[in-house]
Amino acid sequence: LPVKGMEEPVLVSGTDGCGTKVKLAILLDKHDTIGIDAVAMCVNDIICVGAKPLFFLDYIACGKNIPEKIASIVSGVAEGCVQSGAALIGGETAEHPGMMPIDDYDLAGFAVGIVDKKKIIDNTTVEEGDVVIALPSSGVHSNGFSLVRKVFDVENCDLTSPVAELGGKSLGETLLAPTKIYVKPVLALLEEVKVRAISHITGGGFYENIPRSIPDGYGAKIDKSAVKVLPIFDLIAKTGNISERDMFNTFNMGVGMSIVVAKEDADKALEIFKSQGEDAYVIGEIVKSEDKVIL
Repeated sequence: LPVKGMEEPVLVSGTDGCGTKVKLAILLDKHDTIGIDAVAMCVNDIICVGAKPLFFLDYIACGKNIPEKIASIVSGVAEGCVQSGAALIGGETAEHPGMMPIDDYDLAGFAVGIVDKKKIIDNTTVEEGDVVIALPSSGVHSNGFSLVRKVFDVENCDLTSPVAELGGKSLGETLLAPTKIYVKPVLALLEEVKVRAISHITGGGFYENIPRSIPDGYGAKIDKSAVKVLPIFDLIAKTGNISERDMFNTFNMGVGMSIVVAKEDADKALEIFKSQGEDAYVIGEIVKSEDKVIL
């Protein structure tokens, strides 16, 4: 265990899957990136408390074990582990004939990380006037796909032709873009800046994820016009006639993580993220409020 220099090492674990995004991978017969999603959903959660990922295990349930397909899925898991600095130390592939259709599978996993107890990020240090920084997402990530599938009727729509609103990319390519892994840039930030809160914007969007990192009596006042909404979300809202409130309550809207730092540390935090290749930007501030999110 890499505990040198730690006074009180604490193990942190997280488990998750990729939701019904797996259905897109099956429809497109493209299985080499869904494993990145599985890793991302776990390691992005444990980094929220400042934990450095140590290792990851995956679980694949399938209707029929087709070795080439399983190898492709696991290659994505391995890539996710490389991106997050975690060791892929094992996993399980379970064949479920008669319970799942032959071509179907599901993928989940769990990660374990480590952090010094005194460095655990909780919501106790958040103060009025703190700055909320956004880390851009790579797309829809791995949440809201039941709604996405319904909006576009993915089983019957054209997933492969270029779409003008998506910059010429196909709908399938855009939706299947793997979840961004934020471990390395966040660890770099934690080395130099006292971070007060981190939120992984997953299912439930802004309204259900940001409140977890904010103490009672305070809220995140988000400048809606500052949020760099990705084109895919405009297309989802337009196609499905979905209200703005529901969009921000379901999807990440282009913000994969929000980071809260003291106002005096904001510029330094942005510089560190830039050096890590992240186009981070300010989207709001912490205010005294009974509402945890004010959009």
